[in-house]
Amino acid sequence: MTSETEGGVSLVQRLHRRATEISLSVALLLIAIKLFAYFATQSISVLSTALDSGLDAAASLLNLAAVRLAQQPPDDEHRFGHGKAEPLAGLAQTIFVAVSAGILIASSIAGLLNPAPIHNEAIGFAVIIVSIALTGLVVAFQRYALKQSPSVAVAADEIHYRGDLYLNLGVLVSLLLSKSLGWQLIDPLFGLGIGFYLIINSARIFQQSFQMLMDRELPDEDRERIRRICLTHQGVLDAYGIRTRQAGPRIFIHVTLEMEGSLNLRSAHFIGQEVEAELVAAYPGAEIIIHEEPTGVDGRRRAAAL
Repeated sequence: MTSETEGGVSLVQRLHRRATEISLSVALLLIAIKLFAYFATQSISVLSTALDSGLDAAASLLNLAAVRLAQQPPDDEHRFGHGKAEPLAGLAQTIFVAVSAGILIASSIAGLLNPAPIHNEAIGFAVIIVSIALTGLVVAFQRYALKQSPSVAVAADEIHYRGDLYLNLGVLVSLLLSKSLGWQLIDPLFGLGIGFYLIINSARIFQQSFQMLMDRELPDEDRERIRRICLTHQGVLDAYGIRTRQAGPRIFIHVTLEMEGSLNLRSAHFIGQEVEAELVAAYPGAEIIIHEEPTGVDGRRRAAAL
């Protein structure tokens, strides 16, 4: 994806915004039709998907605001940018997930204690099939956007909507079994399972967001990839003191390059610039800080950098 800009916003950033706008619009549409289907069918499984779409709408709204804020350039008060707006939004999403899951579990337990037949199954079938189709389109567009450039908020949304596909398929099975076999308990049981699934999903979102706010290092695979990129450049004897972190869509990489002591400052700086360009090519938009050291640097300084 090209990095061309329009109105100060790159095309990749515009794509991420569009992904969050589409997910929010679809969530609002699904809330309306699923609530209609719930009142027509009195199905707890259908209600569970309506609650989940409400969660989707709240999460997508937060993500839209977070993506817009995270894409703002650094300013005098935020020299490292606004990237942590995305994990902050992720923490807020866990509250919506927990509340929705609690309501759903309570409704499911009530349905188990007092089972009731499902009415107007045809409406429920139609709504769930439409939900599966729309959710599939959202996931496809989100995956396309993520292939162009990573985004924590869009990735979290994609995981959530991909889970919705499985949830809607489960509701479809619930409606089919309830109608064909007359199993009234299958509906609240599916609702109960979906409620616990939402709690697990909430914990996962919380963990990812918390780790990012705590400036956790990139995975070991990425750190090793960074080191390999540095060492493939002629003139670099070693690469150490690699420190990384991620704040929303922005990645920060600090690395020390060991070079021949006979190199003059201009040559060492030129090599550092070339390595930086290669790292940016591998991690678009990353902020790179490179420190050049001559070979034979004091062992204590080197150990501290490791």
